[in-house]
Amino acid sequence: MKTKSSSWSRVPMQRFATALVVAAGTGAMLAGALGGCSRTPSTAVRRPVAAAVAQTSASCRECHEEIYRAWQGTDHAQANRPLDPVRDAAAFSIATEIADGGARFALVSHNRRPVMIEQRTDGTTRELAPDFILGAKPLWQPLVPAPGGRWQPTDMAFDVKRGEWFNVFGAENRQPGEWGHWTGRGMNWNSMCAPCHMTGYRKNYDPATDSYRSSWVEHGVGCIQCHGAMPDDHRFLPKNTTRPLGAPKPGPFFGDRTKMMQVCATCHARGEPLTGDFQPGDTYADHHRLVIPVDPHTYFPDGQQRDEDFNWTSFRLSRMGGHGGVTCFDCHDPHTTKTLLPIDQNQLCLQCHAAPGREQPNGVRAVPIDPLAHSHHKDGSTGNSCVACHMPTTTYMQRAPRHDHGFLIPDPLLNRELGIPDACSRCHTDKPVEWSIEAAEKWYGDRMDTRQRRRTRAIVAAQAGRPEAVDGLLTLWPKEDIAVWRATMLELLAGAANDPRVATVAREALRDADPLVRSAAARTVGRGADERTALAPLLNDPVRSVRLDVAWVLSRELPVDSAARRELDAYLALGLDQPGGLALFAQDLANRGRFDEAEGKLTQAIEWDANSPGLRQTLGLVLASAGKTGEAAAQLARAADLAPNDGELAQSAALAFAEIGRMGDAERYLRLAVARVPDLHRAWYNLGLLLAQQRRAADAVAALGAAEKAAPAIADYPYALATVLLQTGDRRGAQAAAARALAIDPSRADARQLLRLVTQP
Repeated sequence: MKTKSSSWSRVPMQRFATALVVAAGTGAMLAGALGGCSRTPSTAVRRPVAAAVAQTSASCRECHEEIYRAWQGTDHAQANRPLDPVRDAAAFSIATEIADGGARFALVSHNRRPVMIEQRTDGTTRELAPDFILGAKPLWQPLVPAPGGRWQPTDMAFDVKRGEWFNVFGAENRQPGEWGHWTGRGMNWNSMCAPCHMTGYRKNYDPATDSYRSSWVEHGVGCIQCHGAMPDDHRFLPKNTTRPLGAPKPGPFFGDRTKMMQVCATCHARGEPLTGDFQPGDTYADHHRLVIPVDPHTYFPDGQQRDEDFNWTSFRLSRMGGHGGVTCFDCHDPHTTKTLLPIDQNQLCLQCHAAPGREQPNGVRAVPIDPLAHSHHKDGSTGNSCVACHMPTTTYMQRAPRHDHGFLIPDPLLNRELGIPDACSRCHTDKPVEWSIEAAEKWYGDRMDTRQRRRTRAIVAAQAGRPEAVDGLLTLWPKEDIAVWRATMLELLAGAANDPRVATVAREALRDADPLVRSAAARTVGRGADERTALAPLLNDPVRSVRLDVAWVLSRELPVDSAARRELDAYLALGLDQPGGLALFAQDLANRGRFDEAEGKLTQAIEWDANSPGLRQTLGLVLASAGKTGEAAAQLARAADLAPNDGELAQSAALAFAEIGRMGDAERYLRLAVARVPDLHRAWYNLGLLLAQQRRAADAVAALGAAEKAAPAIADYPYALATVLLQTGDRRGAQAAAARALAIDPSRADARQLLRLVTQP
């Protein structure tokens, strides 16, 4: 499910912003994997799945009948299909009217074909004849053709279990013209849905005409989407050949379970496409950039799913997936898509966690668990269920519950402290959270003081921009052995890239074994003062996502004909059908000094998504870099107005207004910033300085006092307060404030001099 406005990442221009951390994701749902049929590794170039136009799943059936039948009725097989007037007649015959942003949908049959009638608010109607059906269970959506070779999934969806229609956006009331309306680019099938619902899909977008010539091999997730295209002579191999034990594992994975799982990840992870050309056997990070728990709107700070993340990231955040060597195939059959064992009576989990604990191929042994002793709940109860406690569900699209795959420890204390949901409180809705905390402490004692808890607190501090966050993350860093968490920590440390400790950690992480960590390190090093020398060697990193992140930082220095420049340009071209992609393209133009072109692309992006704060913020930063500070201030103010809970954006607008001398507007937006985020200490500090300049000493003292209270470890704040107090004649107050500044930073010569001044007779 997409949001009402688009989002993306990458803003190196920081003139009026301390940081922009917004995540991009493309829609994804379904994929599975097992080995293909070639018998030995080959250096030959594999045929792309999209080129194997004759290799439909039906062609595999002749030799693989049993597997074909197991797959045929699954959500993979039914992920996308042509509308069937007979099969779908019952759903479309239900008398239904669904509200849609003021308009209404009604269902009729026209020439024996289902038709949707849209009744618009202006009294006009239009007839929509769906071509395809998107999805299967628990819901599906009709796909309606639209101009420019597009298909759009309506927000009117069918609940298969209840046999009723409903609006997938619930009460959001999305309006025509919005990016996230069903007719908008955010709900465009070609860009947002088809790559994970079709086999051998090619988007084929033409920016010149803003149209698509999309192509595919077959509907749904078929055999070759996961196994890869077969050689031309494959159909002449003996049927149902039994491979003897010890024989080479089938390609393109050759028994490598990690590579097998990369295929699942292309659709079962929230990520940004880098190429649109992943082939089974490839590495995920060569074709996608994983979205990790940096943005608090996508994941809760402990790693629990919040917005849709499609499971694989959560799995990699867990001890099992991030360290324990567990893969999708330990629990799931990729052909039936069912679990290997029932979850009832914890059968699925106990295949590994029954004593003495199963050992994984990487040598890690599962912790043996007795569910009765561990859970303190009676056998057969919900509280005795591993899945209920460690894989709670979140419902998306109103009717689609999804289990969290992070396998986290329920922690009601974090619920009370930070508002993070926990499985105990989800179940015991009739009890206060203190009741759950007391029970957890009674049963588990000091074991509840977990690394998960400490890491969550540090991440919350970092996301809030609190000064102590750097120390917290650096303390946890040496013992963190899960790559996705290491990458998350590095990204959150990027704002302190010039701190020598952070710089050292980030430079060392450039050599990390995991490409996700190397990418995060490159982005953090890229925020530092002298990044070029350290980053340049990584332009030849073996993994594309790392090379692209380095090329982004070094963009202005890349020769036009260099391999790095060509690879970066190809990546940027892939997203030109979406406002976020246009924004990335514009940012790269601005990084190279081509401000007028960048402004034009961002203006176009805003036309496509007028309600996006991030687009207007980026335009504001580009305008500021081009010396158009007045226009920049207007765009940043508009961005702040569109994001009513964002204090940082309001502060950015205030600083821009201050630069052009509009102090009234600067004060207004600074006060707006601290009203939205009361502990936004830098905004309080800037407000205090502004008020002091206007000789409003009492107000300045109050603002600077609030800054110091919010961030007592920053010496700037008590020092500024001391100077204002001295101007008012409060020498004793000035002396105390200057002393506090020196206690924080004994090297502050200005504070020492002020202290001498106020202590002189």
